[in-house]
Amino acid sequence: MANINTKALFNISYGLYVVTSNDGNKHNGIIVNTVMQLTDTPNRVAVCINKMNYSHSVIKEKGIMNVNCLTEGTPFETFKRFGFQSGKDVNKFEGESPKLSENGLAVLNENINAFISLKVANYVDLDTHGLFICDVTEAEIISTEKAVTYTYYQENIKPKNKETKKKGYVCKICGYVYEGEVLPDDFICPWCKHGVSDFEEIK
Repeated sequence: MANINTKALFNISYGLYVVTSNDGNKHNGIIVNTVMQLTDTPNRVAVCINKMNYSHSVIKEKGIMNVNCLTEGTPFETFKRFGFQSGKDVNKFEGESPKLSENGLAVLNENINAFISLKVANYVDLDTHGLFICDVTEAEIISTEKAVTYTYYQENIKPKNKETKKKGYVCKICGYVYEGEVLPDDFICPWCKHGVSDFEEIK
């Protein structure tokens, strides 16, 4: 059987985005790194979201979303707000009045260089994730700032792990620390919903 070094997958280039939706009562948003253009005639974009995230069920029900393209100037607080808590439990836009696109969904007021409004055309069940294949209904350039990549986030935005003598494992995606001698095989990061393959032992 061929060897599979999962670290090879880290060399696939990703951007980082806030995908916004609305459950009928409040605006919601989630950090997503899997967004790509599929075709230009018609303009179609694919977005992949973990089924454990509240946004997945909202978008599957409502059939629309906005992709907010984050910039390199995006502060870590934005990633914490949209990526480390669930819209099922909190209002991620509390105290804010975001701009709205023509589909009625939120557009971030800062730290984006573009937004793209999408209408779901097809859905592919990928077991742990759902792949939304969408038609573009609106798209605007907001600024000329550079789009943030996942690598840039890891190297320049995400805080570095502090030295610790505790036994445990750290999530390479978001920095969550699991304290304990053994990381359970079925453990899922409570912040970013990644599994044990994305954790490394604290040494």
